[in-house]
Amino acid sequence: MNGGAGAILASLPVGERVGIAFSGGLDTCCALVWMREHGAIPFAFTADLGQYDEPDIDAVPERARRYGAEEAVLVDCRAALAREGLVAIQCGAFHVQTAGRRYFNTTPLGRAVTGTLLVRAMKDHEVEIWGDGSTYKGNDIERFYRYGLLANPALRIYKPWLDSRFVAELGGRREMSEWLAARGLPHGASVEKAYSTDANLLGATHEAKDLELLSTSMKIVEPIMGRAHWDPAIEIEPEPVSVRFENGLPVSVGGLESSDPVALVRAANEIGGRHGLGMSDQIENRIIEAKSRGVYEAPGMALLHLAYERLLSAIHNEATLEQYADSGRRLGRLLYQGRWFDPQALMLREALQRWVAGVVEGTVTIELRRGEDYTILDTRGASVTYDPERLSMERSTTAFSERDRIGQLAVQVNDIADTQRILAAQRRLRLSPSPAESDPLELGS
Repeated sequence: MNGGAGAILASLPVGERVGIAFSGGLDTCCALVWMREHGAIPFAFTADLGQYDEPDIDAVPERARRYGAEEAVLVDCRAALAREGLVAIQCGAFHVQTAGRRYFNTTPLGRAVTGTLLVRAMKDHEVEIWGDGSTYKGNDIERFYRYGLLANPALRIYKPWLDSRFVAELGGRREMSEWLAARGLPHGASVEKAYSTDANLLGATHEAKDLELLSTSMKIVEPIMGRAHWDPAIEIEPEPVSVRFENGLPVSVGGLESSDPVALVRAANEIGGRHGLGMSDQIENRIIEAKSRGVYEAPGMALLHLAYERLLSAIHNEATLEQYADSGRRLGRLLYQGRWFDPQALMLREALQRWVAGVVEGTVTIELRRGEDYTILDTRGASVTYDPERLSMERSTTAFSERDRIGQLAVQVNDIADTQRILAAQRRLRLSPSPAESDPLELGS
């Protein structure tokens, strides 16, 4: 597609300014050099996401200039990312999970912030062609496309991995490394690394290469946000930690009281990371409905989510919790698809933040041990509706008596009778189980 705003350019716009989301990784370094060599004027925009895989984020713009950027800009996205991460926790916006372990949508959250704030920065530099290093097989190419156009409707899109000329010349990571080295621009990452890593303040994603094989265990991953809890040689001592919430937001983590969401997320990462909390091995369905595999780290998100959902269960009734779970799962999928700022997502967010998160206040104390091995020690707060007196097995003053319960049971007789008639009608109309199947009302006969 070629033309005006929103156009996806199939070939490099020679002689024009092209902005690229520059991480400093192999893909974006190659893209920058290639665009410069072939006649575009590349501008590099780097998001400071508090990423744990980049020890010196301030040095990345200079790296971009060395690789051919006309200008390089560092955009501080940490506060925005921390805030959106806490919103995701408030809303339970997580839909991918395996065997009870969740993926906290840390990469989709990073893309929502990056794709919005970098495009705004590009506009300030009169750059209105937008690209990134994502491949056509992944989710990010669509996420960046959507967020970019939402932030600036006048954008045109140029993505190197949609340019057949670029793909033909630089099809694989080994080829890219050799191509840079031949130009005297060696890249620091080893081509022999068994997987690739992408990280931000909220979490780290490990995928590709050896991790594409389900026969490869997550044990090959070297955590960058915590400890490999599966390694018996690593000593991990039990540690009690308290997390306090007000109006659905954390205000204290492990003794650190702060109104700064970045500081609180970092504290949660440090504490959870000491125990290897929040690591998961997931098979997920990408936006294009093909399955991929990733190993994820999110120690802080896991710790905050654990404490938050404990308070939810102590505060809200079953119908509210059901709505929270259902709406949160739907919202998580929208977030994964790059629709975090779409109206349908904002509707869900507003309802969940106002009616579920708004009243969450209290403190949860947890003893962390190794990985997901922990014990909740205490739960308390002004909003907690749990009352041990109501259902105590000891003698206590309750709001109802045994006579009340007799009446409550008796009024169900009409429903039970109706259910009996429906089941009988189903058997008569041959809607009941076939003779080869068991009848639930004839167990043991």
